Amino acid sequence: MRYTFTGKNISIYDDVKEKAQKKIDRIQKLVSQDAEVFITISKIRHQYKVEVSVPLHKRLLRAEVTDNDINACWDSVVDILEKQIVKYRGRLRERSRRNVATHEEVSFLETLPEPEDNSDIIIHKTKRFALKPMDAQEAVMEMELLGHSFFVFRNAITDEVNVVYRRNEGEYGLIEPQ
Repeated sequence: MRYTFTGKNISIYDDVKEKAQKKIDRIQKLVSQDAEVFITISKIRHQYKVEVSVPLHKRLLRAEVTDNDINACWDSVVDILEKQIVKYRGRLRERSRRNVATHEEVSFLETLPEPEDNSDIIIHKTKRFALKPMDAQEAVMEMELLGHSFFVFRNAITDEVNVVYRRNEGEYGLIEPQ
């Protein structure tokens, strides 16, 4: 694995790099040998913030932890990354069982025992509908009429697909693509 370190408000010495590499090597058996790991360490007041990103084939694994103890940050980051990898590989395996074409995607990862958590995502229902051009206020009214918590529509002004949703506080939100 190749490591790239970045420090914000902190100097990263060789002993910190060695400790980070030693901790993150725990996930090496789960990803390919030539994976690149981007590590950003920052210090804000008396807390350390550790961000680790591992780009994989069609996926980005990312973990971010803030704590007073940098060693606790490393342990938490590695735990988060391990869970993400196991979950992602389980999904790939399930998808590859359904579709032979995805075997290439699975091959970039080495074999791993079956995940302990069998919480696979199963889609029970699929809906198809025409996207009507309207503005956000019309979409909110339509959402309220249907009694849903979100509504997908085509924005009449930008001609892009948008989503309006009801927030926990009772307000509304709008999701627009970039």
